[in-house]
Amino acid sequence: MSPVEPIVRVRGLHKWFGSLHVLKGIHLEVAPGERLVIIGPSGSGKSTLIRCLNRLEDFQEGEVVVDGRNVKDDRALAEVRREVGMVFQQFNLFPHMTVLENLTLAPMRVRRWPKERAERKALELLERVGILDQARKYPAELSGGQQQRVAIARALAMEPKVMLFDEPTSALDPEMVGEVLDVMRDLARGGMTMLVVTHEMGFAREVADRVVFMDGGQIVEEGRPEAIFTAPKEERTRSFLQRVLRH
Repeated sequence: MSPVEPIVRVRGLHKWFGSLHVLKGIHLEVAPGERLVIIGPSGSGKSTLIRCLNRLEDFQEGEVVVDGRNVKDDRALAEVRREVGMVFQQFNLFPHMTVLENLTLAPMRVRRWPKERAERKALELLERVGILDQARKYPAELSGGQQQRVAIARALAMEPKVMLFDEPTSALDPEMVGEVLDVMRDLARGGMTMLVVTHEMGFAREVADRVVFMDGGQIVEEGRPEAIFTAPKEERTRSFLQRVLRH
């Protein structure tokens, strides 16, 4: 039996912002259904890496292949973006549209779904993330936690094969973090391929199949959560975890 082809493959990825070398030769593979959590200090390149996967950030060297498609190929990029859902720190909802309209826009425009099918899917997802009763409201009428749950549902409405999360709880008040993490736990249990950049170490420990620690634009260490959190091999990993787990 042949090994499963990775759904995300990154080889020799380099990224500069002007003279600043932010990603220094990243190699990474993610299997279908795997939950990968990326941790590390601010400025280590975590968010830049995740944004290179659907070419929201362009890069100068290396290769990124998602679901067999090279993201440097402009013809393949639209297809990659259809298959990859992304949730940002800021919710990026359209303020002039209701929650339901926010969810149905892309499936109707990009997937060419009829309105009835898009709305049926949207209502299912709003129920799944626990805010079906907010469907007719506008984003400004919702709490931050509710808006982020709408953003997750909106990404899922396109039926993506991979979900990227770029610090999805960092802009939230502490009491709202749990409700968003609960939705992400539910997704993980459902077998979704997830790449998550987060400072939530408890979530990483509980949900990840594999944890990657980045520092200085490089992957310093990766492994099972229990190995990374209880017996990290690298001094940089140890000192980072000692700092963040003390708080």
